[in-house]
Amino acid sequence: MLQALIFDLDGTLADTERDGHRVAFNRAFAAAGLNWQWSVAEYGRLLSIAGGKERLRYFLQHDRPEFIPPGDREAFIAALHADKTRHFQELVATGSIPLRPGVRRLLAEARAAGIRLAIATTSALPSAEALVRATLAPEGTDCFDCIAAGDVVPDKKPAPDIYLYALDRLGLPAKACVAIEDSPHGLQAAIAAGLKTVVTVNDYTRVENFAAASLVLDCLGDPDRPATAIAGELNGTCFTVKQARHLLSASV
Repeated sequence: MLQALIFDLDGTLADTERDGHRVAFNRAFAAAGLNWQWSVAEYGRLLSIAGGKERLRYFLQHDRPEFIPPGDREAFIAALHADKTRHFQELVATGSIPLRPGVRRLLAEARAAGIRLAIATTSALPSAEALVRATLAPEGTDCFDCIAAGDVVPDKKPAPDIYLYALDRLGLPAKACVAIEDSPHGLQAAIAAGLKTVVTVNDYTRVENFAAASLVLDCLGDPDRPATAIAGELNGTCFTVKQARHLLSASV
């Protein structure tokens, strides 16, 4: 029986990557006096690395090996990422990053049906909470029984740790939940945690391989913005709680 839906955040709940996190990174670089500028294409390449601090660490190692940070390297990365998080929160507060089609509808439908909700993301907790508060007012974070985010687990996606953490916090087995993701790393993490997974692709991930997903859609769908199935069968024009239940029952 379906008891919870577990959502990824960035790219799944909202298209935060291109016009949110990327812009915030660039603003943090400028504020630190760094002449780095991540283009849309370059940020898409860097998204293969899960986690903001991990992304910075990879960039320094592979793209700026000659750069010598002031003081301790890890402290520099942490401080730069913290400033990026602040810039991201400011962007979110302007309302410029809306929820993706179908997200608000599905959340409301799940709550009405008594289905619990959770988030499992590699983003920092302040960034996750800022997005949820800005896009889901007035309930905000109260919509979710658990927001598993950032560094609460040792390994980021594609490791299953953040999903296992969310399941533990919910007190539920994987067979009672469906995950909703947007990226290959997220799909790998959810599958490794034993979760049936629906993928909603975005501009960065639509060309990726999601063969292991139970269903791949272009979005979750609204009455005025129907969803299209890329792989698997969508019953109707929107992904619903009924379909999530069907995915679980079909695997029994």
